[in-house]
Amino acid sequence: MDEPERWRHMSTAPRDGSRILVTVRPSEQGPAEVDLAYWSRADQFASEGWRASDSSPGRVVEYAEPELKCWMPLPTANLSRASMPAPWEGDDAQQLDGSGI
Repeated sequence: MDEPERWRHMSTAPRDGSRILVTVRPSEQGPAEVDLAYWSRADQFASEGWRASDSSPGRVVEYAEPELKCWMPLPTANLSRASMPAPWEGDDAQQLDGSGI
């Protein structure tokens, strides 16, 4: 990918099980945050959808589509950066690397 560390519209997120970073929208439980997630097919523990990467059998953390604002691929190793990128704070109407159509 030509610009790996750029937030993108969720409609373009890979649904092949690969881990990605997602911006979780702010809610009553707290402010926006970044999480490591993946798309999972339905199994005996949960239905098809986005799951937090720290999910385990019997303790599945699922995200509904509206909870996730945007995504980016995992950044390459960079020893000078010790934390996750900041969550996307832009307006939903603003384009995220394409129109999402």
